[in-house]
Amino acid sequence: MTLSNTPKLVTVFGGSGFIGRYVVRALAKRGYNVRVAVRRPDLAGFLQPMGNVGQIVSVQANLRNRESVDRAVAGSDHVINLVGILFEKGRNTFDNVQLFGARAVAEACRAADIPLTHMSALGADSAGRSDYARTKGRAEDAVREVVPGATIVRPSIVFGPEDEFFNKFAEMARFSWVLPLIGGGVTKFQPVYVGDVAEVVARSVDGSIEPGKTWELGGPEILTFKQCLEFMLETIARKRVFVSLYWWVAKLLGRILSSVPLIDPMLTKDQVVLLKSADNVVSDAAIKEGRTLAGLGIEATTLEAILPSYLVRFRPAGQFTKDLIA
Repeated sequence: MTLSNTPKLVTVFGGSGFIGRYVVRALAKRGYNVRVAVRRPDLAGFLQPMGNVGQIVSVQANLRNRESVDRAVAGSDHVINLVGILFEKGRNTFDNVQLFGARAVAEACRAADIPLTHMSALGADSAGRSDYARTKGRAEDAVREVVPGATIVRPSIVFGPEDEFFNKFAEMARFSWVLPLIGGGVTKFQPVYVGDVAEVVARSVDGSIEPGKTWELGGPEILTFKQCLEFMLETIARKRVFVSLYWWVAKLLGRILSSVPLIDPMLTKDQVVLLKSADNVVSDAAIKEGRTLAGLGIEATTLEAILPSYLVRFRPAGQFTKDLIA
């Protein structure tokens, strides 16, 4: 372990991703030294200005390669695993990345006796019908088996300037008069701000969160898929027509989009199965036991407070100019 007067070293797997960059920033502000473990360190240089010179460094690591995981973990005082994927591509399958990778990080932490914070997701279910939910759930089981004292964080859909939900549909609304409602748009979400998620992860490193628990993170609003899109459209001052897609039609569309090479699919069959399986909201048990943002004394950030700041670029040019004058 490091000396008490030396900033702790925290290794963050997936630190260059959407949530990762906010976690790295939160850790750097607290004075920690941060080792960002990513497959392409040359693409993570943008993280360094978030801290002082030498405070943030990037190292190569691939969760499919146990030796590289061990190297990244060595000498750390705390390890955070944020790695996850929304769709499979090549060798980056759900089983390889979200299950095998999670176990590899946990085993490396156990071998080196290092505390672990693991990022999961609301809806994680080892018996789930969705491959995404199933591997997330089995990963939680593996982490608990290997490192019983690990902290597990389960957010709902996460929003923020680089998110892949509101940005994606706002971009679609810019060019299309029609927006799809998968299964009628009735699935419920509890969007949580990325900064709030990062704060919880950073607190787990501080030691101010009781380890060994699973924390469920949701924002102050529970909205259906349709309501999320309606709020997005109101924010960007555009009117669009909603078209409801039956579940079987959405699955077929997802299968077709996934088969198109060289592009990231807008929708996959597995994502449709996930949407149909269950609502993406904080459980009653977590609320009762205080395993939530409120239970940690964190006031959840609203969509209204953040969304306009980064979706403004999707507003019609005339409307944007009018807002600037006003």
